Amino acid sequence: MKKVGVALLGLGTVGGGTYRILKNNHDSIKKNYGVDLEIRHILEKDMTKARALGVDESIISCDINNIINDAEIKIVAEFFGGIEPAKSFLIKCLLAGKSIVTANKEMFSKYWHELEAAAKKGKAGLYFEASCVGGVPIIRTLTQSMQGNNILSLMGIVNGTTNFILSKMADEGLAYADVLKEAQSLGYAEADPTADVEGFDSMYKLSILSSLAFHTKVPLDKIYREGISKIDKIDIEYGKKFGYALKLLAIGKKQGGKIEARVHPAFVPSSHPLAAVKGSFNAVHIIGDNVGDIMLYGRGAGDLPTGSAIVSDIVFAARQDKHRHATFNNLTDKVSDRGFSKDFCCEYYIRMTVKDVPGVIAAISSAFAKNSISINSIQQQVQGQNASIIFMIHKTGERGIKKALEAIRVINTVESIDALIRVEE
Repeated sequence: MKKVGVALLGLGTVGGGTYRILKNNHDSIKKNYGVDLEIRHILEKDMTKARALGVDESIISCDINNIINDAEIKIVAEFFGGIEPAKSFLIKCLLAGKSIVTANKEMFSKYWHELEAAAKKGKAGLYFEASCVGGVPIIRTLTQSMQGNNILSLMGIVNGTTNFILSKMADEGLAYADVLKEAQSLGYAEADPTADVEGFDSMYKLSILSSLAFHTKVPLDKIYREGISKIDKIDIEYGKKFGYALKLLAIGKKQGGKIEARVHPAFVPSSHPLAAVKGSFNAVHIIGDNVGDIMLYGRGAGDLPTGSAIVSDIVFAARQDKHRHATFNNLTDKVSDRGFSKDFCCEYYIRMTVKDVPGVIAAISSAFAKNSISINSIQQQVQGQNASIIFMIHKTGERGIKKALEAIRVINTVESIDALIRVEE
């Protein structure tokens, strides 16, 4: 029986969940997977957390060297979050030959190259299943189950906070600010929700997922990002009438040898499997050139769902005789723009307020036409002296849309451009 020493860095929400799973499932893991996992050390300064979990206080300290110097510890799971001291501690562990397991998507997406260099030098492994989509096994799917495919696209709801907010707005007709307050009171959103609602969290995850999917490093600066804080409930209602659901999507596609990566709110048809993903649940839809459509769905956060992904990685790492690393060049965070496309194409929903006078639609349509943009449909609703007009635009390039809107803004009969939402079929 293979005995493997494990260390935990932190006993917060996920760290505590991981500890509980390792203790409660110890015997079944030993029986089913042939590894005897022993928690040998925990880094934690808050002893109340340790006592609440019933942890033996003799294995707790605040000194990383207690882990580095223990030759029996082969795997270190990190739960600190943030960049430091997590990164420095993990690099020390890797150089000491200890494999790491982490859910820290921000740190990993920004410093993957440094961690991998240390892992190779220390002949250790990097395992990060829990960094993307919580307990859903998306990383293992991409790295272990898709060898018979070139992945054409991945599109996912990878942030539970924003999906909870948009679902509530759609189902109950509530305003963004009101739902955000509710999400904060329920613990779905942080006091400072910026990382979630402005798309940063989804961007970190997309960097990791698209790099794995396309075997090409996709750094953060190659990803277009837009959040949900400007979404108006009226646009969600209009979307319903057109047969769409609004989601914050992380999208990666490879077309014509070029990769596009973007995070933004998007309408998807109500018949699309992602449209049915509600509340704080996550899902990723993958298209392979041979397998076709695959969708993975489940809880994207929480102590036990994320802890289950962490434990899965610990068991997986413990069973490896040789650790594998990225299939792509991962030496730096600086990557050439060559191979990436930022002028992505999709359909568009555009809402604007105009003066209710003759010729206004003709002037706007002319601006679209000059930029080779084709209008699919127009809907108008008069509101006093003004009118609200919604244009549904056929598939076209992002640059063309932006250029057309610049020209439309200066038309004297256009009061404001109120919404620009992309549509993914």
